[in-house]
Amino acid sequence: MRLLLIPFRAYCTRVTISSNSLIARYARLGQIHNAHKIFDQMPDRNISSWNSIIAAYFQNNQPWEAQKLFDRMPDRNIVSWNGLVSGYVKNGMLNKARKVFDSMPERNVVSWTTMVRGYVQKGMVSEAESLFGQMPEKNVVSWTVMLGGLIQEGRIDEARRLFDQMPEKDVVARTNMIAGYCQEGRLAEARELFDEMPRRNVISWTTMISGYVHNQRVDVARKLFEVMPEKNEVSWTAMLMGYTQSGRIREASELFEAMPMRSVVASNAMILGFGQSGEVVRARQVFDQTRDKDEGTWSAMIKVYERKGLELEALELFASMQRRGVRPNFPSFISVLSVCASLASLDYGRQVHTQLVRCHFDLDVYVVSVLIMMYIKCGNLMKAKQIFDSFALKDVVMWNSIVTGYAQHGLGEEALEIFRDMCSMGFAPDDITFIGVLSACSYTGKVEEGLELFESMKSKYQVEPRTEHYACMVDLLGRAGKVNEAMDLIEKMPVEADSIIWGSLLGACRTHTRLDLAEVAAKKLLQLEPSNAGPYILLSNIYASKGRWHDVAELRENMKARSVSKSPGCSWIEVEKKVHMFTGGDSMGHPEHPMIIKMLERLVGLLKEAGYSPDGSFVLHDVEEEEKVHSLRYHSEKLAVAYGLLKVPEPVPIRVMKNLRVCGDCHSAIKLIAKVTGREIILRDANRFHHFKDGLCSCRDYW
Repeated sequence: MRLLLIPFRAYCTRVTISSNSLIARYARLGQIHNAHKIFDQMPDRNISSWNSIIAAYFQNNQPWEAQKLFDRMPDRNIVSWNGLVSGYVKNGMLNKARKVFDSMPERNVVSWTTMVRGYVQKGMVSEAESLFGQMPEKNVVSWTVMLGGLIQEGRIDEARRLFDQMPEKDVVARTNMIAGYCQEGRLAEARELFDEMPRRNVISWTTMISGYVHNQRVDVARKLFEVMPEKNEVSWTAMLMGYTQSGRIREASELFEAMPMRSVVASNAMILGFGQSGEVVRARQVFDQTRDKDEGTWSAMIKVYERKGLELEALELFASMQRRGVRPNFPSFISVLSVCASLASLDYGRQVHTQLVRCHFDLDVYVVSVLIMMYIKCGNLMKAKQIFDSFALKDVVMWNSIVTGYAQHGLGEEALEIFRDMCSMGFAPDDITFIGVLSACSYTGKVEEGLELFESMKSKYQVEPRTEHYACMVDLLGRAGKVNEAMDLIEKMPVEADSIIWGSLLGACRTHTRLDLAEVAAKKLLQLEPSNAGPYILLSNIYASKGRWHDVAELRENMKARSVSKSPGCSWIEVEKKVHMFTGGDSMGHPEHPMIIKMLERLVGLLKEAGYSPDGSFVLHDVEEEEKVHSLRYHSEKLAVAYGLLKVPEPVPIRVMKNLRVCGDCHSAIKLIAKVTGREIILRDANRFHHFKDGLCSCRDYW
C-alpha cells in the first residue's frame, strides 16, 4: 500500500501547485471569480492554497472577502499571518493591518518589515521609526525600507546616520542613499557614495545620471552615460530627458536616433521637446512612428498643438484618441479645455465637461478653475458662475477666474461685488485679482472706484503694483477721456512703461482724436516693438480720420521698408462642433459662400430700413465712399454673424469670436442686426465680450 500511495501523493502535490499557479494567474488578470472556482475544485487544499486565494482577493481589492477566507482556514502558519498583514497594507488599511500584526501568535522579520513598509508608504514615517526601533531583529530589507522613509521625508542627514549604522549595505540601500542626496541637490556626496560602491548595477548608474540631469548638470550626466558598462531603456530615456528638459533638442534628437530601444516615455519626451522648440511637424512624425502609444503620447501631441495655436488640430487629435478607445488623462483634458476656451467651442467644451464628471476630475480645484474659464471664454457666464457657486473648496485662482470673467463681460459692478465677497470670506487678493478688478473698472468707466482700488493695493492689501496694473490705470483714464492724466501717470510711475501701456494710451488717443500724444505713444511703441503693425495701424487711423492721407501713405512706406505686415482680421463661429473661419473681405473659401453673401445682402437691406449708415472712418484707405461701404460690409465678424443666422437655430445665441478689437462700424451694425432679427449675438473680441440684444450692447458702447 505504501508503494501505491507515494505516486498518488506526488500527483496531488503537482495538482495543488498547478492550481495555486492558476489562482495567482487569474488574480493578476482580475478574474477573481475564476480563481475561486479553481480553489473550490481543488481535490486537496493545503495552507499554500488558502494563502493563494486570500492573496488573490486582496490583490483584487476585496479585503473583507479575504478576511472571511482567513477566518475559515483550518490551519495557519506565519506566512498566512504575514499575507493578511501585507494584504491590508496593500489596500491602504493601516489600522486593520496593525490590529492583525498586534494579534499575531508569532512574528518574524518579514512581519515587522511589512508593517514598517506600510507606514512608510502612507507617509507615517514617525510610526515607522517607532516600530523599527522595537524590532527584535532586522535584515538588510528592514534597514533599506526605513532608510527610504527618511529619504522620502527629506531627512537626508538622519538617513545618512541610519545608513552608516547598517551592518550590511547592499546595492539597493546604497542606490537609495545616492538618490536621496541627488533629490537634495547634494551631488558631490552622491557621487562620492557612487564611486565608493563595491558593486554597481544599471539602476545605480541610472540613478546617478538622473541626479545630474535633475540638477541641470546635463554634460556631466552625458560623460557618465558614455562610460556605463551596460545601458537599459531607462538609462537612455533619463539621458534623453536631460536634453529635452534643458531645451537642447538637437542633441536630444541625435540621442533618440541612436537609441537601440525607444520606450514610449522617450517618444513622449521627444514629442514635447520638438513642440517646445516649435518643430511641430517633427513632433507629429515621432507621434506617428510611436507604435505602442499610451495616453501620455496622445496628451503630449495634443499639448503641442494647443501651445502652438493649432487648436483645430488639437481637437481633431482628441477626437481621434477617443475613437480609438484611449481614455484621456488629466493633462489632455486640461489642454482640450484650453483649446475650447481659445476657440470658444462651447459644444465641445460641454462634451469634455461631461467626460470630466465621469472620470471624477471635476472634483479637482485646478480643473474646476479651468472649466470656469472655459465657460467664461465661450460666453456662457451663467454656467461659469453656477460651477463657481457649487464648488465648496474655492481658492484664490478660482476667485480670480470669476472676477476676470465678469470684467471681460462688461459687468463691472458684479465683478466688484464678487471682489468684496472674496475679501469678506478671508481670501487675500493677489496681483492677478487686481488686474481683474481694475479691468472691470476700466471696461465700465468706473474711474473713481478704479483709482481707490489702485491706491489700496499697497496700503491695504500689501500688493505691489506691477506694470500690468499701471497699464490698467492708463487704460481706465484713457477710455474715460482723461488722456492728459494717463500721460501724467506714465511719466510718474516707478516702473518702465512697456508696449501694453503705450498701446493703451495710443488706443485712447485714437478714440479721443488726440494726435499730439498719439504720435508720442506711437514712437515709443515703434522703439519697443519695431515689427508690430499695431502702432502703425492706430496712428494711420488717426491720420485718416483727420484726412492726412500724406501721413498715412508715409506710414505705409515705413511699414513696407521694415517688412511689417498687418495681422488680418479673422472671426470664427462654431456650428455643430465644427469651427468655421472667416477673414476680412473673403468668404470665397467657404463651401456655402453664395448663401452667406445672400444673407449679407438681406441684412444690408434690413439695416438700411432701420436707419443704419456705414461709418467710413473705420476704413483705413483713401478711397471713394462706395468702396469704403463695400469694405465694411465684408468685415470678418459680419460674415461670421451672417453664417450664424443661417445655421444657429433660435433661441440659441449666436457666438462669434474675433482675433482683433471689433471696429466701431461692425459694433453699430451688429447691434442693429440683433434688433431686426430678434436674435441674441455674443461677440468676443481681443479685449472683451459684447452681448448684443434688442439693439443694445452690454458694453453700453464703451469699449
